[in-house]
Amino acid sequence: MPNLTTLVKSIQDIMRKDAGTYGDAQRIEQMAWLFFLKIFDDREMQLELFDERYTSPLKDHLRWRNWAANEEGITGDALLDFINNTLLPALKGMTAGGSEIAGLIRMSFEDANNYMKNGTLLRQVINKVNGIDFNASDDRHMFGDIYEKILKDLQSAGNAGEFYTPRAVTQFIVDQVNPRLGETVFDPACGTGGFLTCAIDHLRDQAKTEKDLAVLQDCFSGIEKKHLPHVLCMTNLMLHGIDVPSNVRHDNTLSRPLTDWKPKEYVDCIVTNPPFGGMEEDGIEANFPSDFRTRETADLFLVLIMRVLKPGGRAGIVLPDGTLFGEGVKTRIKEKLLAECNLHTIVRLPNGVFNPYTSIKTNLLFFEKGTPTKEIWYYEHPYPPGAKSYNKTKPIRIQEFQPEKDWWGEREENQYAWRVGIDEIKAKGYNLDIKNPHNADTGPGDLNELLPKYEKLLAEISETRNKLRDELKACLEKTS
Repeated sequence: MPNLTTLVKSIQDIMRKDAGTYGDAQRIEQMAWLFFLKIFDDREMQLELFDERYTSPLKDHLRWRNWAANEEGITGDALLDFINNTLLPALKGMTAGGSEIAGLIRMSFEDANNYMKNGTLLRQVINKVNGIDFNASDDRHMFGDIYEKILKDLQSAGNAGEFYTPRAVTQFIVDQVNPRLGETVFDPACGTGGFLTCAIDHLRDQAKTEKDLAVLQDCFSGIEKKHLPHVLCMTNLMLHGIDVPSNVRHDNTLSRPLTDWKPKEYVDCIVTNPPFGGMEEDGIEANFPSDFRTRETADLFLVLIMRVLKPGGRAGIVLPDGTLFGEGVKTRIKEKLLAECNLHTIVRLPNGVFNPYTSIKTNLLFFEKGTPTKEIWYYEHPYPPGAKSYNKTKPIRIQEFQPEKDWWGEREENQYAWRVGIDEIKAKGYNLDIKNPHNADTGPGDLNELLPKYEKLLAEISETRNKLRDELKACLEKTS
């Protein structure tokens, strides 16, 4: 059995030889649906083993084991013809027929493409994928780490970088929101499933019985707008032991009128990194009340989150600095947030956490719905000793959040932590971009203030120098 890291790298190397997979995004999408079908086939083998009544939603000739598993199987033009004209059209055209799995497959493949143009190279890739046994614990866990690397590779794949949130950030948010077994967890912009899989792992640690594990299969939900991250999310969830991740839909969360969300759909916990810096297409803002209409994606998601949280529900979300200090619609949204929710904590992250995708400074907001905000605690997350930024080779690590975790339960002001009362926030016009009062390093300052101080300092230096010259001259005259 070859090393899995080497195996996945060899898959990427084969794809680079193919004229159709000319970029990282195409290669990753191609790998995504191939991995999906192999993982699904391995899961079916387990289901057949433990449930003799299990029936596959796929026709025999479409199942991985019957067209892909044999290394001497179809190749070249015959393989391309089968995938392009039989397999993918059949998967895209599947009817649910009462089967959640069939609906899931159709949703996962509705925008799938075969980019590879060389059927011989495609057969080589498929044979490599066959080298992973997703029913073997060691392979599955090791592939989970490799999969994490594949998701990181999206950061250099153009706009695909928006799909990936550093694992340390997702884990810290999930740890502090602390979903409990029996609660519902929702990510309305779930990307490749980083928050959902982290929440599932968090809940699995609480599961003690088979009944608990059954609850785990159905306690989460998510929505993802774009095809590639959605397929990656499906694969990611299956790797984390979710048999039928049908609770994650391929859709635009914001395209649904806000008033359509009814109490039976409200959730206990929301953990998410909504897209920021982007603009929604025309007409989306009409799904929201007139006071909160904007085309800025992150703002609309914040309004949605307030709507779908249950009373007493908890949220941990990533938002850019612009949301904190923005005016107009942003002010009205923040006023609503502080009136309806207890925004108890804002963790201010330094530059570079999302490098190389964006250098925009971001914040982690934690709030609970149902009681108004009386004060907000801020915590300024510092760089680790010796670091001046983060990058692809030195990302933010979960260990760095230990000081916040230690401080969380028994809060006191320190060089990184301070609190601001609601009256002060209202007086500032709901500007939440409040700097650390304990940090002396406030930047270069205002030029109009600095110039007079500089000129005064120069005059004082000149005056001192003249006095020293006069005193030295007087001393020399006395000794002569």
